[in-house]
Amino acid sequence: MEPLFAPWRGAYVEGIHNRHEGGCVFCSAFQGDDDSHLVVGRGKVSFAMLNLYPYNPGHILIVPNRHVSRVQELGEPERSELAEWVANLEGVLRDSYKPDGINVGMNLGKAAGAGIEDHLHVHMVPRWNGDTNFMPVFFGTRVISEALKDSLRKIRQALL
Repeated sequence: MEPLFAPWRGAYVEGIHNRHEGGCVFCSAFQGDDDSHLVVGRGKVSFAMLNLYPYNPGHILIVPNRHVSRVQELGEPERSELAEWVANLEGVLRDSYKPDGINVGMNLGKAAGAGIEDHLHVHMVPRWNGDTNFMPVFFGTRVISEALKDSLRKIRQALL
């Protein structure tokens, strides 16, 4: 198997880091209004929001309210609520988007691919068979077939 390299991804990760040096995007979302920060729901110690730079339609980030960078720093209520979000949002994504699968994970540290490494967050990405194509590799472009406001409406409705 031959590797395909996508060097544009490194520029994206660097760009995200540099854009948020003045403050944490997740702390801003926690303190801000839900619509402008694409927050789909809030719990007691965490919240869920759409990724502003989604890999696929319905890409959700689950974020603890506290600014922590390591799983070890989370208390039991935070760990439990993050797991509850994952369980609930799995159903929401399956019902709303009908994906063939869902990626769930964390990128802990820059070397692991974290674009925002100072505030821990969990990614949930709906996936479909054949959802990768030549656009990111050849053109540095990812095709997202749904507007973020439509994703926000769809996921919020499903959470009710």
